[in-house]
Amino acid sequence: MDQNCLRGMSDMDGSCDKARKKESGPVEVQMCQSVLPCHANHQEELGAGQLLKWMDTTGCLAAERHAGMACVTASMDDIQFEETVRVGQVINIKARVNRAFNTSMEVGIYVTVQEVLSGVTKRVCVAFSTFVAKPTGTHKVSLKPLDIQGSVEEMLEYSLASERRRLRLFNEEAFKNLMKDYYNLQDKESHDRLTRVESIELVLPPHANHHGNTFGGQIMTWMENVATVAASRLCGYYPSLGAVDMFRFRGPSSVGDRLVFKAMVNNAFQTSVEVGVRVEAYNCEEWNEGTPRHINSASMIYYIPGCGGEKKTLPDVTYTTLDGERRFIGAVVRKRIRMVYLGYNNVAALTVLAGKRGWEARAYVHEEADKLSLKVEMKVKTTAFYAFSLLADLRLRPQWDKNYLSCEEVEKADEEETIYHIKCTTVNGSKSRDFVVLLSKRQPCKDGDPYVIALRSVTVATVPPEENSIRSEVKCAGFLVHEIGYSTCKVSYYNQVTSGVLPYVEGNIAGWSKSMEETAMSCISFLEQDLLTTQF
Repeated sequence: MDQNCLRGMSDMDGSCDKARKKESGPVEVQMCQSVLPCHANHQEELGAGQLLKWMDTTGCLAAERHAGMACVTASMDDIQFEETVRVGQVINIKARVNRAFNTSMEVGIYVTVQEVLSGVTKRVCVAFSTFVAKPTGTHKVSLKPLDIQGSVEEMLEYSLASERRRLRLFNEEAFKNLMKDYYNLQDKESHDRLTRVESIELVLPPHANHHGNTFGGQIMTWMENVATVAASRLCGYYPSLGAVDMFRFRGPSSVGDRLVFKAMVNNAFQTSVEVGVRVEAYNCEEWNEGTPRHINSASMIYYIPGCGGEKKTLPDVTYTTLDGERRFIGAVVRKRIRMVYLGYNNVAALTVLAGKRGWEARAYVHEEADKLSLKVEMKVKTTAFYAFSLLADLRLRPQWDKNYLSCEEVEKADEEETIYHIKCTTVNGSKSRDFVVLLSKRQPCKDGDPYVIALRSVTVATVPPEENSIRSEVKCAGFLVHEIGYSTCKVSYYNQVTSGVLPYVEGNIAGWSKSMEETAMSCISFLEQDLLTTQF
């Protein structure tokens, strides 16, 4: 039997109505699932469609808990899958409302995977879904606002929810001409015939949610299926879904509808493929007349692993029609936007860490539950911009940080987002470690704001793990640089310690470790040099 549990953290007595009246802040809903063979694909990995279904269920229940009425999925933002989940592991999904608007809510969905035997937990993905309240009858919806009085993370997510909403509206407008969905192409392109996939599903009662409409998670599962087939036809191998560029639910469907799923490869990059998917719905009358309803669209990004160490080369994707050109260019633009959006989250995470209460000024240590974070403050005799310019070029770090053996630039999305591959020294005779990180840099928006340099690990198919080193993770790290005077600044370094980072900072953490102090002094000396070698 599938072992699962779903619970609202503040509703343990079952008195839903009574509890709801008392709730003002975000209420967390959790789902736990043991990954069984029936949930997995032929490679014994959890199917992305099944995971999306669980995520949509948990998010919907969190939204309904706040709204006190039925809710439907309007969209799910870009998702980056960071970890592969296998049979025998346990999936934990947490969802809570970040902010409520007039008739819609943003719900944050956080997914982790746990290895049963070792107890090690890793993050799989984070998603932000928009749910719309659907009252019965003609009642007008006016959702109650969240009263945020909790942690710094909750307050920041509340603020960021409004910014993400603005970004969604902006992106939809900016890409309305590039996000053209599937058309009947009248051309002679051989790859179109190869990757075009069409599949039909009849919506039955088991596919409906508790409101009678087709379950959004089920639609996402079917979409993932046809997209996977399209990607595999192009590359001739089993691709792995690495990211989703927002599911957009444009309209409902119900039991008895025929859903037609159309997928096609939009573009192929070095090690990834973008597939566009369109969903059309027909009731009996519409089916006979051939007049579909367009109810959903998404772009899915698949990564192509090497086979037995052999590097796969993807065929070029070319088009000769105007619509094909729009989809081709749209895939390129969306690839860049995904990097920018990831950088936005990167900066936000560092802001959360820096804003935590309870930093011990003497030891620069912050402990919260099972998290340990370090902070190092340095007063530097140079301008804030100069320090920012040097620290923002990670290739220079081996000059002052003895833990860095080398640092190479892997990919540059724009002037603010760059991916680096870092190789570090060995510690206590163990293997050396390496990191693949996204560096996001931001200059101040107004007087008093700091310069920000944020770091977090990312997965890049072009830099696979190496046998002679341990691929490790940077969860949240970076620098905040504050202007003190004309030629003086304060540089604050933050790091939320992970198992991969711990060997480089452990020592007398209760005070200062000699290694950390030496690294800080080396950084100050480096920044106070009167030589700027980078261009910005």
